[in-house]
Amino acid sequence: MKTLLRRLPAFIAALIFIQTLYFKFNAAPESVYIFTTLGMEPVGRIVIGMVELISALLLLYPPLMMYGAILGLGTISGAIFFHLTTLGIEVQGDGGYLFVLALAVFICCAIVLIIRKDDVKALIAKVLRRS
Repeated sequence: MKTLLRRLPAFIAALIFIQTLYFKFNAAPESVYIFTTLGMEPVGRIVIGMVELISALLLLYPPLMMYGAILGLGTISGAIFFHLTTLGIEVQGDGGYLFVLALAVFICCAIVLIIRKDDVKALIAKVLRRS
């Protein structure tokens, strides 16, 4: 049970990323609108979709979960930034649904990194040794 609870935040973040891929890769009007507004359509939509797919896969594989959380946190931070600065909380009358999903992914990825804080510390130490 403890293992399941430790993996739940990663699973939730991966599930949200995977669910939104359909809209990005199929050029759904909402995704096209968002990335057009940001001046990143279509390349940005496809690249962000691929990054989110990689993050989701890493989040689902426990030995690489920390890397998926780092990648996911970085990616979703961009989404939150653009919601707060360019897009607005509500996009095309969604009632803030996409923004709430972005916050959920952010929180879940942060929880994964907190749970795996020893791995994060080891990674930071390894990177600093190479500098």
